[in-house]
Amino acid sequence: MKILIYGINYAPEPTGIGKYTGEMAEWLAGRGHEVTVVTAPPYYPAWKVAPGYSSFLYRREIRNGVRVVRCPLWVPRRPTAVKRLLHLLSFALSGAPVVWAHAFWKPDVVFAVAPALFCAPDAWISARLCGARSWLHVQDFEVGAAGELGFLPSWAINAASILERRIFRRFDRVSSISGAMVRRLTEKGVEADRTRSLVNWVDTGRFRPDPAAGADFRRRWNIPPDVFMVLYSGNMGRKQGLDLLLKAASWLAGRKDVLFVLAGDGSERKTLESLAAGMENVRFFPLMPEEEMPSFLNAADLHLVLQRKGAADLVMPSKLTAILAVGGRFLVTAEPGTELARLAGELPSAVSLVPPENPEALAEAVTAMKAESTRGPDDASRRMAEERFGKEMVLGRLESELNALIVHGRKQC
Repeated sequence: MKILIYGINYAPEPTGIGKYTGEMAEWLAGRGHEVTVVTAPPYYPAWKVAPGYSSFLYRREIRNGVRVVRCPLWVPRRPTAVKRLLHLLSFALSGAPVVWAHAFWKPDVVFAVAPALFCAPDAWISARLCGARSWLHVQDFEVGAAGELGFLPSWAINAASILERRIFRRFDRVSSISGAMVRRLTEKGVEADRTRSLVNWVDTGRFRPDPAAGADFRRRWNIPPDVFMVLYSGNMGRKQGLDLLLKAASWLAGRKDVLFVLAGDGSERKTLESLAAGMENVRFFPLMPEEEMPSFLNAADLHLVLQRKGAADLVMPSKLTAILAVGGRFLVTAEPGTELARLAGELPSAVSLVPPENPEALAEAVTAMKAESTRGPDDASRRMAEERFGKEMVLGRLESELNALIVHGRKQC
């Protein structure tokens, strides 16, 4: 197959959408397919273009067997709602002519990744120009999340929702990363037989229960073995509501045996560091290198998967699969009936469900989990990772779906 992938985030971004799109493209290339990616320079989650790349220049590179074209974009230093829109629009404008020109390459499939939804029409046009099949993969319902979190006024959300529905309906396949998010696609008018589930995966060979590696990480980072380590690792943005985590930590300020570790980067990190000034039970870590992540996750006694109220079925935290793979125990902030709540119900030995935006309840749940903790990996979490989220299984299923889509398109012709 010849596969053209279009999306704003790509490797070597270490977390989120860029990580998964990069792994997908490289896996497909490793299977012998011709893969070209049109993307932006890496900038996430730091909101700063990585060294060696430019915000203003086009660039071509070969990365692990994948042809990559980097297009200019504007990256705001402090992203607000309006600045985020301009940021996304800048990439859509610079990327459009590149994606259209690749119609002459005659790909079999044009695969767009949302966010950014701004890019989806260009991907669809490119597919139409060359007779390719079109696939839109929704990692995040950005319009719904913007509305729930109050990023945009209601009139803008309504207009964007109408546009979103029209875009979704035009693609041959539309996928998302959880059952609830796939159901939301059908609610937006996508025919059920054109939807697919494409969950975020994990390399269960690299990420596995390893208490010895976790203990070694603690020694190197001066975390005593008898301290209950509560870890949040990932993006530090408004969607996560990490200010509430700091409020929960303040409720437990007198507990010397509980340590909250916040690791990662994002638009809210500096604000959070200011809020946590003087809190002895909170430490900030950098975004860990990929090679450190397995031991880092194994070092934690409890993981935090946090979402604000109303956002749980609009996004699915990408870190979740790695936590499961190491047999991690975690707290989830979500409302009953959401996908995250159902997950908690399937793993009663590993997961505690906490109402979102309730720091007192979060602090009480941390205390309860500490009292119940066996300080060892949870077998049910590991088993779920192996059975549902293994990398080879998930991407193998995607490859089969892509082949079937192409064959179906040829039959129609």
